[in-house]
Amino acid sequence: MQEINKNAPVLVTGATGYIAGWIIKKLLEKNIPVHATIRNKDQKEKIAHLDKMASNSSSDITYFEADLLKANSFDKAMEGCELVIHTASPFFLSPKDPQKDLLDPAVNGTKNILNSVNNTPSVKRVVLTSSVAAIYGDAKDAQELPEQTLNESHWNTTSSANHQPYSYSKTLAEKAAWDMHKQQDRWSLAVINPSFVMGPATNPHANFQSKLFLQQLGNGTMKSGVPKSQIGIVDVREVSEAHIQAGFDTKAQGRHILTSKTSSFLEMAQILRKGFGDQFPIPKRTVPKWLLWLVGPTVGYSRKMTTNNIGYSFKLDNRKSIEALGVQYRPIEESLTEFFQQLVDEKLIKK
Repeated sequence: MQEINKNAPVLVTGATGYIAGWIIKKLLEKNIPVHATIRNKDQKEKIAHLDKMASNSSSDITYFEADLLKANSFDKAMEGCELVIHTASPFFLSPKDPQKDLLDPAVNGTKNILNSVNNTPSVKRVVLTSSVAAIYGDAKDAQELPEQTLNESHWNTTSSANHQPYSYSKTLAEKAAWDMHKQQDRWSLAVINPSFVMGPATNPHANFQSKLFLQQLGNGTMKSGVPKSQIGIVDVREVSEAHIQAGFDTKAQGRHILTSKTSSFLEMAQILRKGFGDQFPIPKRTVPKWLLWLVGPTVGYSRKMTTNNIGYSFKLDNRKSIEALGVQYRPIEESLTEFFQQLVDEKLIKK
């Protein structure tokens, strides 16, 4: 495997994103120059937090405008880069138009990025941000597995454009990446498959799904109860460090599940209630499955989602990330509490 030069710039796509912000922060702290792609360089407020990071670093950020749906728009940003970290992909749980909002940007965007990689002789390695959503679609999918445990060998086979479209978009995008990787022998590929990402943001004022979920736990939206369902949780700081480790350690191969533990929505609420329960209407109970089945469709929670997820337990095997990438997982209590406190401090969760 070719060694990656740490003096060469690293391209990070989707630079204003939640995960990308931390990747850029950690690269700059390691004195590694960054090429950052954004959609519009004129929107200075969206990159102010990145500019601040660069001003406190001895390394630099160079911005490039690029569009996931425009062929060759990443070519310029890749010039001179040996490592490309592709994080850019939309995350909507209830899109109005799944094909336009999720599938096209995720799949065609990945193909456009990798076509640019093929056009850029300097690139030796690509790290792709995928998701555990490409490993399973519904909690029910794990029920026939030993100890209901999912690992990197599993693929999501149950999602579609009409059911769990976000999961479907991540599955198709990752498969497209592996297909394009197999068609050449110049650059290597590593994939990061995080579970639901939590932890403080480099820009808490941006809009992203993790923030929205925590706001709903704290602002009364879910005060009548949460679904009796589980998700894997991982801290954004571990996710960012894993991307960088996978980028420079070319022995890291294949997919890597990133998760600290699998937690129920109620357990997450209970963690927050310990620190903030007297100040905010954090939920205390679960919603009965029959009631969620009845009213869920009115709030974007389909009956098929209720049927295939509520009441099912599963686990995610994180051993490969620990052994291959050296990930050290912090407790989810720390991730949730620090993130919630940040949102309170920024007045993004109101009592």
